Amino acid sequence: MNTRLLGGLGEKQAVMYLKKHHYKIIETNYFCRFGEIDIIAKKDNILIFVEVKSRADNSFGSPAEAVTPRKQQKIITVAKNYIAEHGVTNTQIRFDVVEIIDKKTNHILDAFRVEI
Repeated sequence: MNTRLLGGLGEKQAVMYLKKHHYKIIETNYFCRFGEIDIIAKKDNILIFVEVKSRADNSFGSPAEAVTPRKQQKIITVAKNYIAEHGVTNTQIRFDVVEIIDKKTNHILDAFRVEI
């Protein structure tokens, strides 16, 4: 299976998982000139930016390991753009990673932090 198809299926699975766990999906595939965020969700008055990483197996390491400091910085930049564009104020922010490994879901809450 090609990586684009695997990624798309992983994002759909992540959305279903988050909904099942009472997250409200605000937006998927938010795109701006700085990049993309896979899922923007809300739960318990926390705005959550979710990066989804899918792998067929762990032969190249865990999917979360692909969310490098450089990738984190890019996600943060896109999140700041979203916050400014949508006038988000007085809201807690969190960055999560959802790993999909061979159709199994692993949700890493608060995978990395930043002050926004």
